[in-house]
Amino acid sequence: MDFFEQTFTAESLLEGQLFLIDKPLGWTSFQVVNKIRWHLKNENGLKKLKVGHAGTLDPLATGLLLICTGKKTKSIESYQKQKKEYSGTIFLGATTPSYDLETQRDQTYSIKHITPQQIVEATTKFTGQIEQYPPLFSALKKEGKRLYEYAREGLKPEIRPRQILISKFEIKKITLPEVDFLVQCSKGTYIRSLAHDFGKSLLSGGHLSALKRTKIGEFCLTNAFHMNSVYDENSPKNISLKLN
Repeated sequence: MDFFEQTFTAESLLEGQLFLIDKPLGWTSFQVVNKIRWHLKNENGLKKLKVGHAGTLDPLATGLLLICTGKKTKSIESYQKQKKEYSGTIFLGATTPSYDLETQRDQTYSIKHITPQQIVEATTKFTGQIEQYPPLFSALKKEGKRLYEYAREGLKPEIRPRQILISKFEIKKITLPEVDFLVQCSKGTYIRSLAHDFGKSLLSGGHLSALKRTKIGEFCLTNAFHMNSVYDENSPKNISLKLN
């Protein structure tokens, strides 16, 4: 179903609605919220409407985004705390500063020594409660400044590791240099960091080349609205992929 072909009442939006959205490739989560807010306000003659999302997806990631309106925005924090599920692809043998395709590859490594068995066994190092360093190219703040702002200035501030929980890390397909995976994890997990660290654990390099969020708690991507009717006018090639 296309979200922009649906009809909602002003009363229901102000009282609070939760929408499951399939975020398109190239969009920031902020752009999705802005587009939906603009549409709902104009369709319903509203001057003001609170709209927010419960968990950022990077521009190069697709999949489930929870959008709350009106009084439902008070529940955003509780949704953010729920377990997430992702499917994606790790590219072995090369790294990027952002740990994904947001930036160009900066180092390449051999993968001749890596076997399918080693790949599967390496997942055990990243299952359970682990410490993870967030990417430098992220929106986390340090001393009032976003980390990606430091990165763009060529600076490398000290980043502290965070405790996260990865309850499931399953290899779905191996076609080197690409490895398809499924991960279930806690709030605060950076799949880009997981891809980077995974490559390092195999004595090589790695970065995230594709990512899709498939679940948040009990909410599933299969039940999400699409944004097909506005996708062409805001295609990825026309959207800046720089972080906001």
